[in-house]
Amino acid sequence: MPDGIETLSGPAAPPRVNGELSFEAPWQGRLFGLTAVLVAAGVFGWRDLQQALIGAIAERERDPAPGPWCYWERWRVAVEGLLARRGVCVPDEIATRADMLSARPPGHDHG
Repeated sequence: MPDGIETLSGPAAPPRVNGELSFEAPWQGRLFGLTAVLVAAGVFGWRDLQQALIGAIAERERDPAPGPWCYWERWRVAVEGLLARRGVCVPDEIATRADMLSARPPGHDHG
């Protein structure tokens, strides 16, 4: 079986509508695109993501006050964990970059 997005099944399967991936916000589609680039670059494989995502979902289920459910938030946690474990970047770097991007004025989402 090839190591592709189709290997993500069960709780790790991305949400779909009429067979197409479903995103509720632009950041979710961007996160998916970034993940596809990381897989294509060989940073990790879809099966690696599947295992990390199952772990991220289980982690949330153990949280006594988990808040609202968001599949793509769990995907983000899984990707960040993989990047940290592979030594690509550490969580502090990710948090710093995310804070910097979220502080940008509205309408400056490119560049």
